[in-house]
This record gives sequence, structure tokens and C-alpha cells, in this order.
Amino acid sequence: MNEHEHEPENTSQRDDDAIRGIVRDHYAEIARSGANGCCAPSCCAPTSADTDASLSLRIGYSAEEIAAVPEGADMGLGCGNPQAIAALKAGEVVVDLGSGGGFDSFLAARQVGPSGRVIGVDMTPDMVSKARANARKLGADNVEFRLGEIEHLPVGDGRVDVILSNCVINLSPDKAAVFHDAFRVLRPGGRLAISDVVATAELPEALRSQALAHAACAAGAIGVDALTGLLEDAGFVDIRITLKPESREFIREWLPGSGAEDFIVSAIIEARRPGDAG
Repeated sequence: MNEHEHEPENTSQRDDDAIRGIVRDHYAEIARSGANGCCAPSCCAPTSADTDASLSLRIGYSAEEIAAVPEGADMGLGCGNPQAIAALKAGEVVVDLGSGGGFDSFLAARQVGPSGRVIGVDMTPDMVSKARANARKLGADNVEFRLGEIEHLPVGDGRVDVILSNCVINLSPDKAAVFHDAFRVLRPGGRLAISDVVATAELPEALRSQALAHAACAAGAIGVDALTGLLEDAGFVDIRITLKPESREFIREWLPGSGAEDFIVSAIIEARRPGDAG
């Protein structure tokens, strides 16, 4: 008899894969339908460019930034503006985790210029195809989009100056792996500039189950202490997590009537890999 024949199934891995499947299917539907995201009103309902622009203005983007990207790149999926904290410089290499339609990637490409490079990574083939089409519309030669999981980035060691992400890491079932792989691809002195949601209180099981069913940005939110611990374990220093209580206003619209806004808020998450940049 094969010695592995009766080995127990890895339940944790199976559950993680199930969560990824729910999220992937959900965002594939958004990409195909032109809908906005679960981190916005009317989850999975078609929306206009004006609606997406309004959502983006509310979470911190300028009208000029919104106008600078192709129609369809701004999908109203974020919970903040990581560009505002990234302090990107010409010539830098940037990775955008969960790049979606390419909104943040295209804004980053403007800042790093032709001597820099932006790599968007998304696990949903439909989103990658959409972002590549948007890049062709824009003629953005310094941006590319790669299919991959944010826990296992398709990027070489020590190649990246800045990692951006906008309301995506909360969706990962293995956040420790996300931060460890982010640390791997960053150069010494490289930095994180992330907008995401964090838990300010433990979510009730009923709300957590409802949020997961919608692949919403509430289900996977963790507290500041837990998040800080994961970043420290990965090796990051100069960790700063800044809560944005005003975000409860738009979080209330993600799952109307659920009370999600009582348990999560948007936050700015910054950290650095030790060492001297350059």
C-alpha cells in the first residue's frame, strides 16, 4: 500500500484555496461585466465611469489623476490612494499587488517615468487581460501586467523599490506569505505603500460569513497589532499604520445594513525593508 494513501487532507490549504477561488470568481465577474467592486455600493452591478470617478474622489484621488487613466481602468475597487503616500521617484521599479484594471499602476507609471517600470500582479486572468488592454489604449510602455498570486509574486529577488496595494491584502487567506514575499522582492531600503482595511473590533460570525460570501473587503480584515506582528515577522522596520475613521462613511455602503463600518476602517500602511536604498 502506498504510504501516502491515507494521509489526511491539508484542511488549511484546502480552505485557503477555496477562499482564493471565491475571490477570483467574483473579480472575474467584475472584469467581464464592467461592474464596480464589492468594496463599493451595489456589488457586481454595472456602473458608469462617472460613478467610479465619484467613488475614487471620495477615497482620496484627485480629478486630475482620474482623468489621466483610460476609461475602464478606474473600477472603484479601492479604499484609499496609495499614490499619496508612496513618494515615487523617477526611475523606480514598482509592483502593484492586485492591480485590477490597472488604475494605480498607470498613475505610478506617470511618476516613475520612462526610466522606471511598473509591474501589476493579479490572480484573475480576466483582470490581467483588461489591464493589458487599458495599457494599449494609454500607450504605457513602462507598465506590464503579470498573472500571479500576491503570496507568490512572479518577480525576482531584490528587484523592486516600492510595493503598492489598494484594498487587496485583506482578501488574502495567507497574509504572512504576502508580506514575506513582498520583503523578498524589495531591494534593501525598499518600501511598502499600502491602503487597506483593518479591524477595529472582532467581526461577528454572521457578518464575517456574509462578507466572505460577497468576497468583500471586510471578511479578511485583521487588527493593527496582528498586522504589525506580521510585518515585523517578515522583517520590515519603520512600520506605521494610520487609521482613517472618516472611511466609515463609505464602508457603510459596502454592505448596507450590516454594520460593517462599526468593525473596520481604512488605513494607510507603511513599512521599509532594512538597508540603504540604491
